Amino acid sequence: MAYIEQHSSSLPTPVRLGLIGSGWMGAFHGESIARRVPGAVLAAVADPNVDSAASVASQLGTAKVTPDAADILADPDIDAVIIASPARFHASLIAQAAAAGKHVFCEKPAAQSLEELDAALLAVETAGVHFQIGFNRRYATDFQAAKKDLAEGIVGEPQLLRSLTRDPGTGSIGHAARIPAWTIFLETLIHDFDTLNWFNEGAEPVEVYAVADALVEPSLRDQGFLDTAVVTIRYSNGALAVAEANFSALYGYDVRGEVFGSKGMVQAGRPTETAALRYTAEGLSAETPRLNVELFREAYTAELVDFAAAVRARRDGTQPPSGAFTLTPGAADARRALAVALACIESVQQGGPVAVPAVSSNGKAGV
Repeated sequence: MAYIEQHSSSLPTPVRLGLIGSGWMGAFHGESIARRVPGAVLAAVADPNVDSAASVASQLGTAKVTPDAADILADPDIDAVIIASPARFHASLIAQAAAAGKHVFCEKPAAQSLEELDAALLAVETAGVHFQIGFNRRYATDFQAAKKDLAEGIVGEPQLLRSLTRDPGTGSIGHAARIPAWTIFLETLIHDFDTLNWFNEGAEPVEVYAVADALVEPSLRDQGFLDTAVVTIRYSNGALAVAEANFSALYGYDVRGEVFGSKGMVQAGRPTETAALRYTAEGLSAETPRLNVELFREAYTAELVDFAAAVRARRDGTQPPSGAFTLTPGAADARRALAVALACIESVQQGGPVAVPAVSSNGKAGV
Protein backbone atom coordinates (compact mmCIF):
# COMPACT_ATOMS: atom_id res chain seq x y z
CA MET A 1 0.00 0.00 0.00
CA ALA A 2 2.84 2.39 0.87
CA TYR A 3 4.38 1.87 -2.57
CA ILE A 4 1.08 2.60 -4.30
CA GLU A 5 0.56 5.77 -2.26
CA GLN A 6 4.14 6.91 -2.86
CA HIS A 7 4.05 6.39 -6.59
CA SER A 8 0.35 6.99 -7.30
CA SER A 9 1.16 10.24 -9.10
CA SER A 10 3.19 8.27 -11.66
CA LEU A 11 0.51 5.66 -12.29
CA PRO A 12 -1.51 6.23 -15.48
CA THR A 13 -5.02 7.55 -15.05
CA PRO A 14 -7.47 4.66 -15.62
CA VAL A 15 -9.31 4.56 -18.90
CA ARG A 16 -12.96 5.30 -18.14
CA LEU A 17 -15.30 3.25 -20.30
CA GLY A 18 -19.04 3.60 -20.77
CA LEU A 19 -21.10 0.51 -21.62
CA ILE A 20 -24.04 0.94 -24.00
CA GLY A 21 -26.27 -2.13 -23.84
CA SER A 22 -26.57 -4.34 -20.76
CA GLY A 23 -27.86 -7.53 -22.30
CA TRP A 24 -26.05 -10.85 -22.13
CA MET A 25 -23.00 -9.79 -24.15
CA GLY A 26 -22.92 -6.30 -22.70
CA ALA A 27 -23.04 -7.65 -19.16
CA PHE A 28 -20.11 -9.95 -19.90
CA HIS A 29 -18.08 -7.09 -21.38
CA GLY A 30 -18.93 -4.99 -18.33
CA GLU A 31 -17.69 -7.73 -16.02
CA SER A 32 -14.49 -8.07 -18.05
CA ILE A 33 -13.81 -4.33 -17.82
CA ALA A 34 -14.52 -4.15 -14.10
CA ARG A 35 -12.60 -7.27 -13.11
CA ARG A 36 -10.16 -8.37 -15.79
CA VAL A 37 -8.93 -5.33 -17.76
CA PRO A 38 -6.03 -3.63 -15.93
CA GLY A 39 -6.09 0.15 -15.94
CA ALA A 40 -9.74 0.38 -17.03
CA VAL A 41 -12.84 1.42 -15.11
CA LEU A 42 -16.47 0.73 -15.96
CA ALA A 43 -17.69 4.29 -15.42
CA ALA A 44 -21.30 4.06 -16.61
CA VAL A 45 -23.95 1.72 -18.00
CA ALA A 46 -26.69 2.82 -20.40
CA ASP A 47 -29.71 0.82 -21.51
CA PRO A 48 -33.35 1.77 -22.23
CA ASN A 49 -34.15 -1.11 -19.86
CA VAL A 50 -32.85 0.80 -16.87
CA ASP A 51 -33.52 -2.11 -14.51
CA SER A 52 -31.14 -4.26 -16.55
CA ALA A 53 -28.52 -1.50 -16.56
CA ALA A 54 -28.91 -0.99 -12.81
CA SER A 55 -28.52 -4.71 -12.15
CA VAL A 56 -25.25 -4.87 -14.10
CA ALA A 57 -23.96 -1.67 -12.51
CA SER A 58 -24.76 -2.75 -8.96
CA GLN A 59 -22.99 -6.08 -9.39
CA LEU A 60 -19.87 -4.34 -10.71
CA GLY A 61 -19.77 -1.31 -8.42
CA THR A 62 -20.60 1.23 -11.12
CA ALA A 63 -22.37 4.36 -9.88
CA LYS A 64 -23.71 5.90 -13.10
CA VAL A 65 -26.78 4.30 -14.67
CA THR A 66 -28.90 5.86 -17.39
CA PRO A 67 -31.59 4.83 -19.88
CA ASP A 68 -30.10 7.15 -22.51
CA ALA A 69 -26.74 6.56 -24.23
CA ALA A 70 -26.56 10.32 -24.88
CA ASP A 71 -25.83 10.82 -21.18
CA ILE A 72 -22.66 8.75 -21.51
CA LEU A 73 -21.62 10.48 -24.73
CA ALA A 74 -22.04 13.90 -23.08
CA ASP A 75 -19.93 12.95 -20.05
CA PRO A 76 -16.47 14.58 -20.42
CA ASP A 77 -14.95 12.13 -17.93
CA ILE A 78 -15.66 9.09 -20.14
CA ASP A 79 -12.89 8.29 -22.61
CA ALA A 80 -14.55 5.61 -24.74
CA VAL A 81 -17.63 3.47 -25.18
CA ILE A 82 -18.35 -0.22 -25.57
CA ILE A 83 -21.36 -0.65 -27.87
CA ALA A 84 -23.19 -3.90 -27.11
CA SER A 85 -26.71 -2.85 -28.03
CA PRO A 86 -28.85 -4.71 -30.61
CA ALA A 87 -27.19 -4.60 -34.04
CA ARG A 88 -29.78 -2.28 -35.57
CA PHE A 89 -28.49 0.55 -33.37
CA HIS A 90 -24.76 0.02 -33.94
CA ALA A 91 -24.14 2.36 -36.87
CA SER A 92 -25.96 5.34 -35.38
CA LEU A 93 -24.27 4.85 -32.00
CA ILE A 94 -20.83 4.65 -33.63
CA ALA A 95 -21.48 7.94 -35.43
CA GLN A 96 -22.85 9.63 -32.31
CA ALA A 97 -19.95 8.43 -30.17
CA ALA A 98 -17.37 9.59 -32.71
CA ALA A 99 -19.04 12.99 -32.97
CA ALA A 100 -18.80 13.25 -29.18
CA GLY A 101 -15.07 12.50 -29.34
CA LYS A 102 -15.37 9.06 -27.75
CA HIS A 103 -13.22 6.15 -28.90
CA VAL A 104 -15.39 3.21 -29.98
CA PHE A 105 -15.43 -0.53 -29.45
CA CYS A 106 -18.46 -2.03 -31.18
CA GLU A 107 -19.78 -5.55 -31.21
CA LYS A 108 -20.36 -7.09 -34.62
CA PRO A 109 -21.87 -6.31 -37.03
CA ALA A 110 -20.93 -2.63 -37.04
CA ALA A 111 -24.01 -1.94 -39.20
CA GLN A 112 -26.72 -3.72 -41.14
CA SER A 113 -25.91 -2.18 -44.52
CA LEU A 114 -22.78 -0.88 -46.21
CA GLU A 115 -24.35 2.56 -46.57
CA GLU A 116 -24.97 2.74 -42.80
CA LEU A 117 -21.46 1.53 -42.08
CA ASP A 118 -19.80 3.97 -44.48
CA ALA A 119 -21.59 6.89 -42.79
CA ALA A 120 -20.50 5.66 -39.35
CA LEU A 121 -16.90 5.12 -40.44
CA LEU A 122 -16.80 8.57 -42.01
CA ALA A 123 -17.78 9.98 -38.61
CA VAL A 124 -14.96 7.97 -37.01
CA GLU A 125 -12.44 9.20 -39.59
CA THR A 126 -13.58 12.81 -39.28
CA ALA A 127 -13.35 12.75 -35.48
CA GLY A 128 -10.01 10.94 -35.50
CA VAL A 129 -11.09 8.50 -32.77
CA HIS A 130 -9.94 4.92 -32.36
CA PHE A 131 -12.35 2.28 -33.69
CA GLN A 132 -12.33 -1.45 -32.98
CA ILE A 133 -14.82 -4.15 -34.00
CA GLY A 134 -15.44 -7.16 -31.77
CA PHE A 135 -13.91 -9.99 -33.79
CA ASN A 136 -12.62 -11.84 -30.74
CA ARG A 137 -11.23 -14.92 -32.52
CA ARG A 138 -8.18 -12.87 -33.49
CA TYR A 139 -7.30 -12.82 -29.79
CA ALA A 140 -7.62 -16.58 -29.18
CA THR A 141 -4.17 -18.11 -28.69
CA ASP A 142 -4.65 -20.98 -31.15
CA PHE A 143 -5.97 -18.69 -33.89
CA GLN A 144 -3.04 -16.33 -33.24
CA ALA A 145 -0.62 -19.25 -33.55
CA ALA A 146 -2.18 -20.26 -36.87
CA LYS A 147 -1.98 -16.67 -38.11
CA LYS A 148 1.70 -16.50 -37.16
CA ASP A 149 2.44 -19.64 -39.19
CA LEU A 150 0.58 -18.17 -42.16
CA ALA A 151 2.41 -14.85 -41.90
CA GLU A 152 5.75 -16.67 -41.82
CA GLY A 153 4.85 -18.66 -44.95
CA ILE A 154 5.06 -22.03 -43.21
CA VAL A 155 2.07 -23.44 -45.11
CA GLY A 156 2.91 -21.66 -48.38
CA GLU A 157 0.28 -20.04 -50.58
CA PRO A 158 -3.28 -20.56 -49.24
CA GLN A 159 -5.39 -22.73 -51.52
CA LEU A 160 -8.26 -24.03 -49.39
CA LEU A 161 -9.63 -22.41 -46.23
CA ARG A 162 -12.34 -23.52 -43.84
CA SER A 163 -14.12 -22.00 -40.85
CA LEU A 164 -17.08 -23.28 -38.88
CA THR A 165 -19.32 -22.18 -36.04
CA ARG A 166 -21.68 -24.64 -34.41
CA ASP A 167 -23.81 -23.28 -31.60
CA PRO A 168 -25.25 -25.62 -28.95
CA GLY A 169 -28.79 -24.54 -29.75
CA THR A 170 -31.40 -21.83 -30.15
CA GLY A 171 -33.47 -23.02 -27.20
CA SER A 172 -37.24 -23.01 -27.53
CA ILE A 173 -39.09 -22.04 -30.68
CA GLY A 174 -40.32 -18.97 -28.85
CA HIS A 175 -36.75 -17.83 -28.23
CA ALA A 176 -35.71 -18.56 -31.80
CA ALA A 177 -38.62 -16.54 -33.13
CA ARG A 178 -37.21 -13.43 -31.44
CA ILE A 179 -33.90 -13.72 -33.30
CA PRO A 180 -33.79 -11.38 -36.34
CA ALA A 181 -33.79 -12.80 -39.85
CA TRP A 182 -30.36 -13.32 -41.40
CA THR A 183 -28.73 -13.60 -37.98
CA ILE A 184 -26.79 -16.62 -39.20
CA PHE A 185 -24.86 -14.40 -41.63
CA LEU A 186 -24.84 -11.00 -39.90
CA GLU A 187 -24.09 -12.10 -36.34
CA THR A 188 -22.80 -15.68 -36.45
CA LEU A 189 -20.90 -16.39 -39.67
CA ILE A 190 -19.59 -12.82 -39.77
CA HIS A 191 -16.97 -14.08 -37.28
CA ASP A 192 -15.99 -16.81 -39.73
CA PHE A 193 -15.81 -14.33 -42.60
CA ASP A 194 -13.41 -12.15 -40.62
CA THR A 195 -11.32 -15.19 -39.67
CA LEU A 196 -11.05 -16.29 -43.30
CA ASN A 197 -10.23 -12.75 -44.47
CA TRP A 198 -7.58 -12.47 -41.73
CA PHE A 199 -6.06 -15.86 -42.50
CA ASN A 200 -5.94 -14.99 -46.21
CA GLU A 201 -4.60 -11.48 -45.62
CA GLY A 202 -3.60 -9.59 -48.75
CA ALA A 203 -6.37 -11.18 -50.82
CA GLU A 204 -9.91 -9.86 -51.20
CA PRO A 205 -13.15 -11.86 -51.15
CA VAL A 206 -14.58 -11.42 -54.64
CA GLU A 207 -17.52 -13.83 -54.87
CA VAL A 208 -19.76 -15.85 -52.57
CA TYR A 209 -22.31 -18.60 -53.02
CA ALA A 210 -24.48 -19.27 -49.98
CA VAL A 211 -27.06 -21.92 -49.23
CA ALA A 212 -29.14 -21.75 -46.04
CA ASP A 213 -32.24 -23.34 -44.56
CA ALA A 214 -34.22 -23.86 -41.35
CA LEU A 215 -33.29 -27.45 -40.52
CA VAL A 216 -33.28 -27.11 -36.73
CA GLU A 217 -36.59 -25.20 -36.53
CA PRO A 218 -38.39 -25.86 -39.87
CA SER A 219 -41.53 -24.12 -38.62
CA LEU A 220 -39.64 -20.82 -38.63
CA ARG A 221 -38.58 -21.04 -42.29
CA ASP A 222 -41.44 -18.80 -43.46
CA GLN A 223 -40.46 -16.16 -40.88
CA GLY A 224 -37.00 -15.94 -42.42
CA PHE A 225 -35.14 -17.52 -39.50
CA LEU A 226 -32.40 -19.72 -40.97
CA ASP A 227 -30.36 -21.93 -38.66
CA THR A 228 -28.05 -23.83 -41.03
CA ALA A 229 -25.80 -22.41 -43.75
CA VAL A 230 -22.85 -23.26 -45.98
CA VAL A 231 -20.94 -20.51 -47.80
CA THR A 232 -18.28 -20.77 -50.51
CA ILE A 233 -15.99 -17.75 -50.93
CA ARG A 234 -13.64 -17.14 -53.86
CA TYR A 235 -10.68 -14.84 -53.18
CA SER A 236 -8.66 -12.61 -55.48
CA ASN A 237 -5.58 -14.84 -55.06
CA GLY A 238 -7.54 -17.85 -56.31
CA ALA A 239 -8.00 -19.45 -52.89
CA LEU A 240 -11.35 -21.04 -52.11
CA ALA A 241 -12.94 -20.96 -48.66
CA VAL A 242 -15.90 -22.66 -47.02
CA ALA A 243 -17.72 -21.32 -43.97
CA GLU A 244 -20.51 -23.24 -42.27
CA ALA A 245 -22.80 -22.70 -39.30
CA ASN A 246 -25.54 -24.56 -37.45
CA PHE A 247 -27.52 -23.69 -34.32
CA SER A 248 -27.92 -27.19 -32.91
CA ALA A 249 -24.56 -28.67 -31.89
CA LEU A 250 -25.84 -30.79 -29.02
CA TYR A 251 -22.30 -31.74 -28.01
CA GLY A 252 -21.29 -28.13 -27.24
CA TYR A 253 -19.97 -24.90 -28.72
CA ASP A 254 -17.68 -25.71 -31.63
CA VAL A 255 -15.48 -23.21 -33.51
CA ARG A 256 -12.63 -24.23 -35.81
CA GLY A 257 -10.52 -22.82 -38.62
CA GLU A 258 -8.15 -24.34 -41.18
CA VAL A 259 -5.87 -23.26 -44.00
CA PHE A 260 -4.44 -25.74 -46.52
CA GLY A 261 -1.59 -24.32 -48.56
CA SER A 262 1.11 -25.22 -51.05
CA LYS A 263 3.50 -26.32 -48.26
CA GLY A 264 1.15 -27.77 -45.67
CA MET A 265 -1.81 -27.08 -43.40
CA VAL A 266 -2.55 -25.26 -40.15
CA GLN A 267 -5.60 -25.68 -37.92
CA ALA A 268 -7.05 -23.73 -35.00
CA GLY A 269 -9.84 -24.39 -32.54
CA ARG A 270 -11.38 -27.57 -31.17
CA PRO A 271 -14.81 -28.68 -29.95
CA THR A 272 -13.47 -29.70 -26.52
CA GLU A 273 -12.98 -27.34 -23.57
CA THR A 274 -9.43 -28.59 -22.98
CA ALA A 275 -7.07 -31.06 -24.62
CA ALA A 276 -7.73 -33.58 -21.83
CA LEU A 277 -9.49 -36.80 -22.90
CA ARG A 278 -11.07 -39.55 -20.77
CA TYR A 279 -10.59 -43.20 -21.66
CA THR A 280 -13.04 -45.35 -19.67
CA ALA A 281 -15.21 -48.42 -20.05
CA GLU A 282 -17.87 -46.12 -21.52
CA GLY A 283 -15.47 -45.05 -24.26
CA LEU A 284 -13.68 -41.82 -25.09
CA SER A 285 -15.05 -38.53 -23.73
CA ALA A 286 -14.12 -34.90 -23.08
CA GLU A 287 -15.64 -31.76 -21.57
CA THR A 288 -17.17 -29.34 -24.07
CA PRO A 289 -18.05 -25.64 -23.61
CA ARG A 290 -21.71 -24.63 -23.82
CA LEU A 291 -21.29 -20.87 -24.27
CA ASN A 292 -19.07 -18.76 -26.48
CA VAL A 293 -17.97 -16.78 -23.42
CA GLU A 294 -16.65 -20.04 -21.98
CA LEU A 295 -14.78 -21.02 -25.13
CA PHE A 296 -13.40 -17.52 -25.79
CA ARG A 297 -13.26 -16.08 -22.27
CA GLU A 298 -9.59 -15.10 -22.54
CA ALA A 299 -10.03 -13.77 -26.07
CA TYR A 300 -12.98 -11.58 -25.06
CA THR A 301 -10.85 -10.14 -22.27
CA ALA A 302 -7.77 -9.69 -24.47
CA GLU A 303 -9.64 -7.67 -27.08
CA LEU A 304 -10.80 -5.21 -24.41
CA VAL A 305 -7.29 -5.03 -22.93
CA ASP A 306 -6.08 -4.13 -26.42
CA PHE A 307 -8.81 -1.52 -26.81
CA ALA A 308 -8.13 0.08 -23.43
CA ALA A 309 -4.41 0.25 -24.20
CA ALA A 310 -5.09 1.93 -27.54
CA VAL A 311 -7.40 4.47 -25.91
CA ARG A 312 -4.83 5.22 -23.23
CA ALA A 313 -2.09 5.74 -25.83
CA ARG A 314 -4.34 8.12 -27.79
CA ARG A 315 -5.49 10.00 -24.70
CA ASP A 316 -2.08 10.37 -23.06
CA GLY A 317 -0.03 10.79 -26.22
CA THR A 318 2.18 7.85 -25.28
CA GLN A 319 3.76 5.21 -27.46
CA PRO A 320 2.08 1.80 -27.33
CA PRO A 321 4.25 -1.23 -26.51
CA SER A 322 6.25 -2.65 -29.43
CA GLY A 323 4.04 -4.90 -31.55
CA ALA A 324 0.83 -3.77 -29.84
CA PHE A 325 -2.47 -3.61 -31.75
CA THR A 326 -1.24 -5.79 -34.63
CA LEU A 327 -4.33 -7.96 -34.11
CA THR A 328 -6.80 -5.11 -33.85
CA PRO A 329 -9.69 -5.42 -36.30
CA GLY A 330 -10.65 -1.96 -37.52
CA ALA A 331 -12.73 -0.15 -40.12
CA ALA A 332 -11.63 -2.08 -43.20
CA ASP A 333 -12.10 -5.41 -41.41
CA ALA A 334 -15.59 -4.45 -40.24
CA ARG A 335 -16.59 -3.49 -43.76
CA ARG A 336 -14.96 -6.47 -45.46
CA ALA A 337 -16.76 -9.00 -43.24
CA LEU A 338 -20.09 -7.18 -43.53
CA ALA A 339 -19.76 -7.05 -47.31
CA VAL A 340 -19.39 -10.85 -47.38
CA ALA A 341 -22.36 -11.32 -45.03
CA LEU A 342 -24.63 -9.10 -47.11
CA ALA A 343 -23.52 -10.83 -50.32
CA CYS A 344 -24.50 -14.13 -48.70
CA ILE A 345 -28.00 -12.84 -48.04
CA GLU A 346 -28.27 -11.74 -51.67
CA SER A 347 -26.94 -15.11 -52.83
CA VAL A 348 -29.58 -17.00 -50.85
CA GLN A 349 -32.30 -14.74 -52.21
CA GLN A 350 -31.12 -15.10 -55.81
CA GLY A 351 -30.09 -18.74 -55.61
CA GLY A 352 -26.66 -18.22 -57.16
CA PRO A 353 -23.19 -16.69 -56.77
CA VAL A 354 -22.90 -12.97 -55.98
CA ALA A 355 -19.97 -10.56 -56.32
CA VAL A 356 -18.58 -9.02 -53.13
CA PRO A 357 -18.11 -5.21 -53.22
CA ALA A 358 -14.44 -4.25 -53.07
CA VAL A 359 -13.06 -2.59 -49.94
CA SER A 360 -10.15 -0.17 -49.86
CA SER A 361 -7.54 -0.02 -47.08
CA ASN A 362 -9.42 2.71 -45.19
CA GLY A 363 -12.60 0.66 -45.01
CA LYS A 364 -14.45 2.46 -47.79
CA ALA A 365 -15.82 0.96 -50.97
CA GLY A 366 -13.16 0.36 -53.57
CA VAL A 367 -13.17 2.04 -56.93
